[in-house]
Amino acid sequence: MSSLKGRRVVFRDRGTVDIEEFEVPKPRSDQILIKTICSLISPGTETAFLMALPNTPQKFPQYPGYSNVGVIEEIGEDVEGFRPGELVVSPTPHSSHVLARSDQVLRVPKGLSAEEAAFFNLASISLQGVRKGFIELGSSVVVVGQGLVGQLALQLARLNGGFPVIAVDLIDWRLEVSVKHGADYVINPSKVNAIEEVKRLTNGRGADVVIEATGNPNAIPMALEMARRLGRVVILGSPRGVSTVNFYTLVHRKGLIIIGAHTIIRPECESLPHYWTEKDDMKLVLELIARGRLRVKDYISLRLPIEKVSDAYKSLIMRKEGVLGILLYY
Repeated sequence: MSSLKGRRVVFRDRGTVDIEEFEVPKPRSDQILIKTICSLISPGTETAFLMALPNTPQKFPQYPGYSNVGVIEEIGEDVEGFRPGELVVSPTPHSSHVLARSDQVLRVPKGLSAEEAAFFNLASISLQGVRKGFIELGSSVVVVGQGLVGQLALQLARLNGGFPVIAVDLIDWRLEVSVKHGADYVINPSKVNAIEEVKRLTNGRGADVVIEATGNPNAIPMALEMARRLGRVVILGSPRGVSTVNFYTLVHRKGLIIIGAHTIIRPECESLPHYWTEKDDMKLVLELIARGRLRVKDYISLRLPIEKVSDAYKSLIMRKEGVLGILLYY
């Protein structure tokens, strides 16, 4: 009897994307074998890893992806609470078949499409910018960067009571998307003085919370300037390089709090105020999407078969107009 063959995305080397065949293993006692329907590319992280930017592993081969949706094919002997045929999500790579520990797998809420469920991980990551920023009803919020993570962070900041919520990006069509998803104001720094505009929109004070979601180290000083005295600046995007900051004028004299919001700082076992576990955050965003409170469908720009995966990454690296979310199908 021939073994089951799968296909997965691999970064062979810097800038080189390929597809390779592999033998699909049987699940261990605590594992679930999932046949993938689609997976969502994480635009910033995956392109940074592909191009070996600063603060990435810079080692190859790599197997990217962590937003997988599929149907359970087989379960390990010790797995409880799941059965074959169920639609589930897991933080696993771009691959036709994946193995995940049972504690990593979440059932997709009834009525939620696989395409929308694929946003579970990026939305969960984006939520860190909101939780760590201690946003409350009436907090003025600026989200710098309106890529996929910034778009999701903007919606979540609004859901959490942020007002006004201000989107900042250099690309006009992204800002148009932001308006459609709840931004009260938008700013393009290439057209206006963004720092002065933020002050104007916040009664001359600056924002209570600034969420930096670009991953560009050069954007961090601007984010610090946009924050009000005693404000909070959340570093949500992973900076791909070194920032040069005058801490005396931008941080020290203003009494700013700078908060790192990388996903790995979440607690492992028990959710606490502003520090929920990864699993609890993922469950929450799935329910928010299912109930229409968090809108993600409009962010799907391309649906591509795995055979065209190179085109997907080229579109993201070249910042092709209109491209935010890309789903891969198997």
